[in-house]
Amino acid sequence: MKGVVLAGGTGSRLNPLTRVTNKHLLPLFDKPMVYYPIQTLVNAGITDILLVSGGKNAGEFLRLLGNGRDFGLRHINYTYQEGEGGIAEALGLAEYFAGDDDICVVLGDNIIENNICAAVESFKKQKEGAKIILKEVTDAQRFGVAEIKGNRVVGIEEKPKNPKSNYAVIGIYLYDKTVFQKIKRLKPSGRGELEITDVNNFYIEENKLTYEVIDGWWTDAGTFESLLRANNLVAQTGANKMPRGPVKPAPLAQKPNSSKDDSE
Repeated sequence: MKGVVLAGGTGSRLNPLTRVTNKHLLPLFDKPMVYYPIQTLVNAGITDILLVSGGKNAGEFLRLLGNGRDFGLRHINYTYQEGEGGIAEALGLAEYFAGDDDICVVLGDNIIENNICAAVESFKKQKEGAKIILKEVTDAQRFGVAEIKGNRVVGIEEKPKNPKSNYAVIGIYLYDKTVFQKIKRLKPSGRGELEITDVNNFYIEENKLTYEVIDGWWTDAGTFESLLRANNLVAQTGANKMPRGPVKPAPLAQKPNSSKDDSE
């Protein structure tokens, strides 16, 4: 399995912090933000990684990360997204890199308390399709929201005014190689972007999408409020924690637990 970190975009919601740098290069407690998604992949045993950047400060990623020595890597791949075509367009740039391999995609502003080791092991046993990771939130209107019936996700709605659940689709996705065919079928949304939610819905139509609910806290860091929250959570508990015992693969599909973490 290969890993893709999506770190493009203009970060307009964090203006003026992002006038002179990419959002994912901003400090998050004691590390640059982009360190956290890379570490998420490395902790899951994924060491062949592509970073997709964009904007005027893409060269700063090379200065910061080099070939990945801080993560114990010998090499990191880089590519560049021109313009603002959305998450799915950025992911499409990884086609040549992924080849026939499965991929794990992490948005560059997503921070987790623990790890995705169980999800990765479960997806390897799945053989085909996709897996999304969910988290119960109190502000579901900000995210893609999963509609769940029984143990299946039957639909995902992007930033709904009236969410059908409180389960947000977090910015970590596992895909087989058909994801790139699906991206080529997309049409721009009302925002003029290719939406990753539409990609996930293609997998739902094929009945090839599974999910699980992540343990521990999760947050993005794309607004001032969520950036502050991410800093506080990392300072208080740390991030990207690893299990003490052997990793047990999660089931292919799992019913959401109705209880929330204390940090939520």
